Amino acid sequence: MENTVQDIALWDSFKKGEPEAFRQLFRRYYPSLYLYGHKITPDKELLEDCIQDLFTELWLSPSKTPVQSVRAYLLKALQYKLLKSIQKRSKIQLGEDTPDTFQISHENFIILREHQEENGEKVKTAMEQLSPRQQEIVYLRFFQELSYEEISEVMHINYQVARNLLYQSIKALRKTLA
Repeated sequence: MENTVQDIALWDSFKKGEPEAFRQLFRRYYPSLYLYGHKITPDKELLEDCIQDLFTELWLSPSKTPVQSVRAYLLKALQYKLLKSIQKRSKIQLGEDTPDTFQISHENFIILREHQEENGEKVKTAMEQLSPRQQEIVYLRFFQELSYEEISEVMHINYQVARNLLYQSIKALRKTLA
């Protein structure tokens, strides 16, 4: 919670035009934005361009919208920017839902692997059996450590749907791992 308060203060300083606050926001959030964006697209150049564009647009015209979570705001903005870029590149019509391109990479499972290599493979196999939306919510909750409010904002679902989706995802993982 302390980080959220610090982030809001940093965000407010940035909105007042302080360049150092902007630099701190970029340095603080670039790694998690990159990791999240990489789950949406493997295209590193597109991802880096979208992150740069996001921060450039923020600098040129700071949002007037009140922000409750800087992390959720930036993740949602990046997700929107990536989906628009992917749509523009492929010239296909995407629905409002997140495309089925969200995948959990093997590196994420290193964090979960406290036991033997075999247990890590079981978890990976179980995660691959989840739907893309379930994989995304597990990633956001446990790897990005977002709250349910932040997750609901990023995934464009309401709070209770986020809780239910995570519950169902964990239930499916437990059933697969049992």
